[in-house]
Amino acid sequence: MDVSNIKSDKVNTTTGIKVGSESAPVKVIEFINLACPYCKILYEDSKDLLTEYVFAGKVQRIIKHFDKETSGLRKGNVLHQYLDYSDPEKALEEIDFFFAHQKEWGRLTNSDEIAAYAVEKRNLTLQSNGTKAKEIVQEANGAEVVLVPTVFIEEDIFDENIKQQELKGLIEARIEQV
Repeated sequence: MDVSNIKSDKVNTTTGIKVGSESAPVKVIEFINLACPYCKILYEDSKDLLTEYVFAGKVQRIIKHFDKETSGLRKGNVLHQYLDYSDPEKALEEIDFFFAHQKEWGRLTNSDEIAAYAVEKRNLTLQSNGTKAKEIVQEANGAEVVLVPTVFIEEDIFDENIKQQELKGLIEARIEQV
C-alpha cells in the first residue's frame, strides 16, 4: 500500500469504538469495513496479539468503521449502524461474529436483508451512530485514507499484509519509547 499521501497527523484517537484503557501507552487506530475481506484477514490475524496487549493495559484499539460507497463495501455500512459504540466489548463481540460469518451475510442482496440479519441473528438494534459515522468518513477524507484496512500506530501506517511479528515489533518499540 502506498502511504505517501496519507496524513497520520489528521487521524484522531477520539472517534471510534475504543477497546482498552484510555491510559494505554500505545494507540492502534484501525479503519475497517465489515464487508472487506482484507479487513477480515487483518482482524483475524492480529486479534489474539492485540487482545493480549489490550488486556495488559499496553494498547488501546480504536476501531473506526469506515463507510465506503463502493459496491462491495456498502453491505458493511449497513452492519456498522448496528454496533453500539458505548459498549466496546459487546461491539467487539459483534465484529468477531460479522467477520466470522462474512460469507453468509455477504450473499444477501440488499440493505433490508442485511439489517434483518443483524436483528434476527444477533438481536441487535439500530444505533444512533450517524454522527460518528460521518465524523469517521470526514476524518478519513482529511487524512487521505482511501483503502481499508488502513491501520495507524502513530506515524506507522500499514494494511493487512503486516506479519504478526512486525506488528508486535511496532507495538513493543512504542512501549519502550514511553
